[in-house]
Amino acid sequence: MKPPHLPHWLQNAVATLGGGGIFLVALLDSSVLSFPFVTDALVMGMALQRPARVLYYCAMAALGSLAGCIWLYLLAKKGGEVFFRRRAGARAAKAQRWVQDHAFLSVFIPGILPPPAPFKVFVLAEGVFQVPLKTFVLAILLSRTLRYFAEGLLAARYGEIALQILVAHSGLFALGVLAVLLLTYLATRWIFRDSSAGN
Repeated sequence: MKPPHLPHWLQNAVATLGGGGIFLVALLDSSVLSFPFVTDALVMGMALQRPARVLYYCAMAALGSLAGCIWLYLLAKKGGEVFFRRRAGARAAKAQRWVQDHAFLSVFIPGILPPPAPFKVFVLAEGVFQVPLKTFVLAILLSRTLRYFAEGLLAARYGEIALQILVAHSGLFALGVLAVLLLTYLATRWIFRDSSAGN
């Protein structure tokens, strides 16, 4: 499967390096460049070709994305507030409030959603507003691991149709993920509330 929308040199890197190429694309996509859906397509495409290596491809995508996000986070932490506000535009104030009130969720939720959901603006905000690195890393690692492993396993199980459905219905997929996260959050609150009441 030839990676779409990639520079020729990067296509060659993916073809030559396999999982290492996925790591490189994910790193660049999560930091200085933008390749919407390309990392997802690579994970799913390579999982189709070599299902036995699906866990390796998913892990390389998650780790590459984590590395790129940490790079962006550190740049923002060293003085990226002006860039963040220019990039975020009218959403800057809302993003700031959300990050300061929900440090973990502010990158976990965007990190698990496919494009066109905004993501990098929240990565920048985490650095600008000094969210602890440990919280940031945990949120990115969990969200990207869940996203890429779900995509890779779906592709290995259901084939090319899984990628076609994801691209054609990314909005519905994002809404579905948000619904699951919301139900999980509400269920957790309800369980712990009942537990506290019982004590």
